[in-house]
Amino acid sequence: MPYAGVYRLIDFPLSNCLHSGISDVWIIEQFHPQSLNDHVSNGRPWDLDRTHGGMKVLHPHLGGSGSGWHQGNADAIYRNRAVIREFAPDVLLVLSADHVYELDYSKVIDYHAEQRADVTMVTTKVVDDDPARFGIVQTDDDGHITDYQYKPESPSGDIATTEVFVFDATKLMNELDRIAGEKESGEDNEEPALEDLGEELLPALVKEGNAFDYRLEGYWRDVGTIDSYWRSHMDLVAPARGLNMDNQAWPILTLAPQRPPAHIYPSSRNENSLVSPGCTVRGDVISSVLGPGVLVDEGATVRNSILLHDSVVESGATVDTAIIDMGARIGKEARVGGSTEGSDAADVSAESIAVVGAGAIVGRGATVPPGGRIDPAD
Repeated sequence: MPYAGVYRLIDFPLSNCLHSGISDVWIIEQFHPQSLNDHVSNGRPWDLDRTHGGMKVLHPHLGGSGSGWHQGNADAIYRNRAVIREFAPDVLLVLSADHVYELDYSKVIDYHAEQRADVTMVTTKVVDDDPARFGIVQTDDDGHITDYQYKPESPSGDIATTEVFVFDATKLMNELDRIAGEKESGEDNEEPALEDLGEELLPALVKEGNAFDYRLEGYWRDVGTIDSYWRSHMDLVAPARGLNMDNQAWPILTLAPQRPPAHIYPSSRNENSLVSPGCTVRGDVISSVLGPGVLVDEGATVRNSILLHDSVVESGATVDTAIIDMGARIGKEARVGGSTEGSDAADVSAESIAVVGAGAIVGRGATVPPGGRIDPAD
């Protein structure tokens, strides 16, 4: 998934691994594996294209009884238990690829080893989001996690797991074996699906009393919803709120497309925006993020919006509080979204964010209302 114009979401955990000195990085694939393979490119941008160690890609269809689409992250790990046990790690660091943050994983691993923990969960205080989307923890003064709730309807607090977990590898695999053994096989004796780590595994480890909390104080956001994805981009153009993408001590690395420099024409107004290579801007772009190759024609206005790769906004059109997917075209005099001129992004409701799908065309003079959805082109 694109992020901040030139990046992809998976760039964040991979870059964190590089800067943390972690050189054995495995990616468990599921959604759009070909696109993912093209981007990770054997790990080259993150110095993981090595003869020994480096990056390994684990495909969902393995050709055996454990093959198939994963039903959650616990299920994904369990289906790959044979190769994990063959590698025989002492510690298994489990990450998700839809979060934006910077973190030195080596410090978490050191803390985990000092505590001799079964699991260490990296947590953060939820800001501008619904705690019910996450795993919520309670801790004591010694850093023990005393209670864990997985996506509770009525959260007991606002300290959430960041989907960064450090496990004692032997304990993890044995617990997954135990949970699987207690489940019934599926149709045709298929292996039982274990779903997510938060469903059964993490509550069991917390109950045993050897789960620890490592608090992340910096910026973190789960961008797995339209609302959170949009808000995180608005954070980028509000430096006091967002992640510092210009941190030379901890750069986010990526497989960058080869594009010419962006061309900002005299007829344009570029105010507080991120404009990627290959863009052509003749109109007004205000507090927005433009991906590579975006065209904003003269007389068009883009405000508080995200435009992904090669999308087009024709003359006289207005895009306000919206996400425009790759290759979509907004026709002349069309209007997408509502009017948020002068509004703070924090005050914009989730229901007002309009979305135009990949390759879709919004015709001349057409209107997509606030919160409207246009499906991707076939």
